Amino acid sequence: MQQLELIIDEERRSVTVPAFVLEEGESFFLRMDADMDRGWQMSRQWVEHPGELERCQIAADRLMAALAAGNEQMAAMMAGYIIARLPGVTAVRIDTSGDMTGTRFVRG
Repeated sequence: MQQLELIIDEERRSVTVPAFVLEEGESFFLRMDADMDRGWQMSRQWVEHPGELERCQIAADRLMAALAAGNEQMAAMMAGYIIARLPGVTAVRIDTSGDMTGTRFVRG
């Protein structure tokens, strides 16, 4: 089990990622990557080929949407994606200005 801390303005919240998500979630993560391979609307801009950082920003945006909807399972999957794709990440500083490209990641 791992924790991913979310920093939203002055609020801090942790999302628990069960070990099985990281151990067995790769097929789900690969489907996410395949979806993003077709490009993604990131706030006001279309990104034709999202890189690693952009993909994790997209996952962080989906993580926030899952939490807002009370979907803890999807939140854990999105947090798991971020942890799997950015080894050593400990926290996500969510941009709340409406521009997901401002979301930043904190490592170790």
